[in-house]
Amino acid sequence: MSRLLEIEDLVVAYGPIQALSGVSFAVEEGSTVALLGPNGAGKSTLLRAVAGLHHGRAGSIRFAGRQLRGMDPHQIVRCGISLVPERRLIFENLTVQENLDLGAYALRHEKKEVVLLQFNSVMDMFPALGSICKKQASLLSGGQQQMLAIARGLMSRPRLLLLDEPSLGLSPKLVNEVFERVAAISRSGTSVVVVEQNASIALRIADYGYVLNNGRIVLEGHADELKDRENVKTAYLGKI
Repeated sequence: MSRLLEIEDLVVAYGPIQALSGVSFAVEEGSTVALLGPNGAGKSTLLRAVAGLHHGRAGSIRFAGRQLRGMDPHQIVRCGISLVPERRLIFENLTVQENLDLGAYALRHEKKEVVLLQFNSVMDMFPALGSICKKQASLLSGGQQQMLAIARGLMSRPRLLLLDEPSLGLSPKLVNEVFERVAAISRSGTSVVVVEQNASIALRIADYGYVLNNGRIVLEGHADELKDRENVKTAYLGKI
């Protein structure tokens, strides 16, 4: 497989506080990568930097060979990257359909047939949303809102989907359902980076994993290897 995303020596700071200190990170085309580590390690900052919401002070972010650092978020979406943020951040005053339509904004210059094809593909992935398209998003359950957030992210037809804490606030049953969808997204050919506190389920669907702590990558390896590393389990992730 070829590398779709390559990050080299990325530095991101909030004023005098350095959140990422020379992070290097890669995602192979068609793979799922788990980004793990304790709260405050810099995981969300890394995703937001890839999505253009934070501009790094130094380093390189290349996607399909193109330099992204310094680009605006809407440009990065058009390049083929979509971020599903922590706590979902759906538009609660809009309907499910309107949320999905906004997710497809990057395709506004495409033919209607292209947008319809993507909508049908997303509905095949999330059939439960089809029957509630006219429902206001604020009336959905937590699990439905998370599904909607991921579906909205897919509407731009991304090559790389960034998921930030998709299990947050969900019951164990709903967590399993969400990650079944994430695994299906990966099987469809979309590359995925998932930030997740539930290390066990993240590594179950991932091909590769990175452990981030204090703004630095402290450990990386194939997912099966990380599951069995006692230092990962105890020092960074808790018991898996």
